[in-house]
Amino acid sequence: MQGVDPDDPGAALRIFSNLMGLVPWWNLIAWQVFFVVVGALLGWWRGRTTAGIVGALLLGPFGWVVPFLPKRAPPAPPAGAGPQPPPLPGSKKR
Repeated sequence: MQGVDPDDPGAALRIFSNLMGLVPWWNLIAWQVFFVVVGALLGWWRGRTTAGIVGALLLGPFGWVVPFLPKRAPPAPPAGAGPQPPPLPGSKKR
């Protein structure tokens, strides 16, 4: 609040910019890059590179467990439905 007039219309923006000036941005960016690189390596090791990168981007070091989670299985056809017809030409269900 030092040097900021609370009655000024732009006081909130000035206070916000003063607070953001106190944040060590380069350290935060360097750590995030480190987390993503480790997540990518763990994902590559498990065969799920994209999952490792996205998990590390969203959750930081907690996202490193995402490549180790089981993959989702495709939904099973309904029981008793009988044989399914082949997919139509040009469809993405193959």
